[in-house]
Amino acid sequence: MAFEGLSDKLSAAFKRLRSKGKLSESDVKEAMREVRLALLEADVNYKVAKDFTKTVTERAVGAQVMESLTPAQMVIKIVNEELTALMGGEASRLATTNHPPCIVMMCGLQGAGKTTHTGKLGRMLKSQGHRPLLAACDVYRPAAIQQLQVVGEKAGVPVFEMGTADPVEIAKKAVAHARDHGNDYVLLDTAGRLHIDEQLMDELKNIKQAVSPQEILLVVDAMTGQDAVNAASAFDEALGITGVMLTKLDGDTRGGAALSIRAVTGKPIKFAGVGEKLDELEVFHPERMASRILGMGDVLSLIEKAEQQIDRRQAEELARKMQENKFDLNDMLEQFAQIKKMGSLKSMLGMLPGIGKQLQDVDIDERQFDRVEAIILSMTPAEREKPDIINPSRKRRIAAGCGMKVEDVNRLLKQYDAMRQMMKQMKGMGKKKMRGLSKIPPGMAKMPPMPPGGGRRF
Repeated sequence: MAFEGLSDKLSAAFKRLRSKGKLSESDVKEAMREVRLALLEADVNYKVAKDFTKTVTERAVGAQVMESLTPAQMVIKIVNEELTALMGGEASRLATTNHPPCIVMMCGLQGAGKTTHTGKLGRMLKSQGHRPLLAACDVYRPAAIQQLQVVGEKAGVPVFEMGTADPVEIAKKAVAHARDHGNDYVLLDTAGRLHIDEQLMDELKNIKQAVSPQEILLVVDAMTGQDAVNAASAFDEALGITGVMLTKLDGDTRGGAALSIRAVTGKPIKFAGVGEKLDELEVFHPERMASRILGMGDVLSLIEKAEQQIDRRQAEELARKMQENKFDLNDMLEQFAQIKKMGSLKSMLGMLPGIGKQLQDVDIDERQFDRVEAIILSMTPAEREKPDIINPSRKRRIAAGCGMKVEDVNRLLKQYDAMRQMMKQMKGMGKKKMRGLSKIPPGMAKMPPMPPGGGRRF
């Protein structure tokens, strides 16, 4: 889980503060020493960690905090605000231009995930109504062009390539192609190296001079910590990058790169890769990331994810069926498909306040969805619509058809019955109480049901 190690250490430091009714200056300074140590262990730049704890201490020892009824909460609030400021304060948008196409130059070292994340960004732009074009400017790495073509096909975004021609010429022709064909974004997938060298930088400078990109995004691996910050500094000095895209943030338990890059380079983190799938790219929100680090959850991102993946008309139809108590196993199957689109269940639950910590030692078996789907798909259409007709002989046939036991089929049917009983109770609440559900924020009302069995395996 992202920032898990840092989050644990900060929670331990603040737990000691909460145990004290009133804080002294020495209490705050002791807590800040632990915070600084936690930041250094997370591979945060030394100067950044030192300046951060100094700023928090100066604010926290003020009279307003010391005389507060909840001084520990006030200190945590200050830490949250300073973490947000450290990572940029607010989300930074991708550049636009009045005269399309907007040219985005993707650069970085080999192994950071540049080609894949070029495709991810293209997919994100397409989902927002844009018409992006990917350009294969990496002519050195074996199969780099083919990889971009595969990623582009999966993302549904066209790819411009000229084989192993001059990368500068490819970039120029790609921009001209975009103008002729109405593409409003051109994403240049440039070559990387195992380390920064003069030849790499000269080529990138030539591409920059030839096409004058509105955006130069540096793709760095979040798990490399301080090395990512050093790479960002070197690329910025040579090219003048406009932003950073962090990859593998879901596996970064320390968080050194995310917390240091903005402070060291002055350049914002614009995007974060949070998984291997093409849709697992997020706009980087400093305030939400600070909340995740402090174990406060990230409900806004969860709602946005639900709104992107869950079809509104299907959700409204499901709500109608639930109110009329017509929810059947076909609807249940559809809901599980919607949940799977949203990504890892553990990552989603980790966005809920107070839940992430409880999940650290819980083994959530993501294959539960597949097992439930297998059982339901082994049923006939009539059995899915009317589960009450499923007798012992039918259960044996269903179990044999999906390679599971009759007990597994029974468990699923019991869970379905429990859901149906709950819906009856909701219906009996009356129209007045049901109207209150309409006040739930958009997206939350569409959240699909939890998978059966919690963290247990079938």
